[in-house]
Amino acid sequence: MVWKPHVTVAAIAHQDDSFLLVEERAGGELVLNQPAGHLDPGEGLIDAVIRETREEAARDFHPQSVVGVYRWYSPVKDETFIRVCFCGFVDGHDPEQPLDDGIHQALWVPERELRARPERLRSPLVLHGIDDFLAGRRYPLDLFRDIIEP
Repeated sequence: MVWKPHVTVAAIAHQDDSFLLVEERAGGELVLNQPAGHLDPGEGLIDAVIRETREEAARDFHPQSVVGVYRWYSPVKDETFIRVCFCGFVDGHDPEQPLDDGIHQALWVPERELRARPERLRSPLVLHGIDDFLAGRRYPLDLFRDIIEP
């Protein structure tokens, strides 16, 4: 059997000291996460983060930079995740669009609330991405190149 990590993307959108997050059901609890999800077959990383933000937050995400690439091992699930975190801005909110299964709502959460209740976060990746964003870590989007060969 070949070991395969989960490849995921996440969007950081920051506005007025708040971050766009989704409240979602995971493990029977409502937790907070950035708009995020798995890379689909044949999909590029940038396309994936745009799609996930549209599906989970009903907003158009415009990536501007890469914040970081994170490897996280979840001992609870015995699984490894590779998460590529992008920052950018959102617009085009569509309140009529149904959100992905499991997503309760999208909301803007002040940084102080995130830090006051870290147990509400889906994983430690949420704050690591925010910390790196606030520290000014930015890498160009052209860091990623899709190579498609016949």
